[in-house]
Amino acid sequence: MDPITTSRRTFLRLTAGGAVAAGLAACGTSGPQSSGGSSTGAGTGGATYWFLTGQPQQAIREAQVKRFNEANSATPIKTTQFQNDAYKQKIKTAIGAGQGPTLIWGWGGGGLKSYVDANQVEDLTDWFGQNAELKNQIFPSAFGAATVNGKIYAMPVETTTPIVLYWNKKVFDSVGVQPPQSWGDIMDLVPKFNEKGIAPFSLGGQSRWTNMMWLEFLFDRIGGEEVFQNIFDGKPNAWSDPSSLKALEEMQKLIKANGFIKGFSSITADSNADQALLYTGKAAMMLHGAWTYGGMKADGGDFVTGGHLGYMNFPPVDGGKGDPSSTVGNPGQYLSISSKATEQEKEVAKKFLATSTLDAASVDAWIASGSVPVVKGTEAKLKAVADKNDAAWLSFVYDTSSKAKNFGQSWDQALSPTAAETLLDNIAKLFQLSISPQQFADNMNAVIGK
Repeated sequence: MDPITTSRRTFLRLTAGGAVAAGLAACGTSGPQSSGGSSTGAGTGGATYWFLTGQPQQAIREAQVKRFNEANSATPIKTTQFQNDAYKQKIKTAIGAGQGPTLIWGWGGGGLKSYVDANQVEDLTDWFGQNAELKNQIFPSAFGAATVNGKIYAMPVETTTPIVLYWNKKVFDSVGVQPPQSWGDIMDLVPKFNEKGIAPFSLGGQSRWTNMMWLEFLFDRIGGEEVFQNIFDGKPNAWSDPSSLKALEEMQKLIKANGFIKGFSSITADSNADQALLYTGKAAMMLHGAWTYGGMKADGGDFVTGGHLGYMNFPPVDGGKGDPSSTVGNPGQYLSISSKATEQEKEVAKKFLATSTLDAASVDAWIASGSVPVVKGTEAKLKAVADKNDAAWLSFVYDTSSKAKNFGQSWDQALSPTAAETLLDNIAKLFQLSISPQQFADNMNAVIGK
């Protein structure tokens, strides 16, 4: 998913009354409110850290640095905070000029790979080997987007948001059917809902990245994690893998069978219209990010509070090679260390990573914000959340993320900007049935490595 969108990083917020509830507005809303310049820490020189504005994340990051600086007054970290869009441009330019901050906040994947290719970030593989206890605290699945050519170049931090298959229990009960346990079940359910005048799936297809989530799961379930890994690694013609073509064919079968709401290609996710179709019963199911839970709770009447929302990991495809525990989405956020920093700055940065990013205060703050941190062992705290629906939901997100054999990063984050834009353009055409699976593969093969 598009890495500039705050709401796709965080899916719940606190209501005024303090309970976990309303979701941040959907993808495409205005970003953080101020750019540029606030600083924490004294003196000039020393380790620096750039990160994003926008609450509640900004306050949690600020508190982390404040705790570190109070405990390490001789080597404080200076911070500079940017709006999303400003940050994307500024960090790229600064790193390219060898003038980036000591600590680099990012999304992993394609952006991190570009830094690695330019020798701009430290290889942290040995450091994690020496700090095995720290590494073992983090969900193993979160390291995929931190890894390039088998080496770790970033530390997974903050929160995790998988893509989830939601369903409306009232609609399923009214039609007399059960949630799907396989791709075959999904295809069998489509005509049953259509006969009742209910769309099988809601989809905000105009946003394009919403369609992408379907392909991410089908590629994984049919061919396993190595199919996209080959694409990420730049293997020639990797999009033409037989499993890829099979996934694209299955996708178009679902579209041709009227699996999606009529006019889906003109519906936007920005307006939360796709969520409304699910909670009003106009659609039976929806594949979407974990961040949509809060929006459905806030806007859907008693849909969530009344226990009418069902959710599950995407089911397996019969005969597929993929592990059914694997998921896709946003495995975490990532902190890297500049290779251009001084040795002292690097040591300060490593101390910050080890002591101040996944400490108890940070974990508690992320949970209080309605998010699931990328840390093992928080099950009891998540289950203790006051609202029983929220507690069950957060526990599900924890289990899905922590137990995933592979957590595939959203493709438009994992790929280079050039390849990502070509991908979204071709996904739109694939869903409109204006190109074939082979044409899709050919078009994407042409931008591998670009």
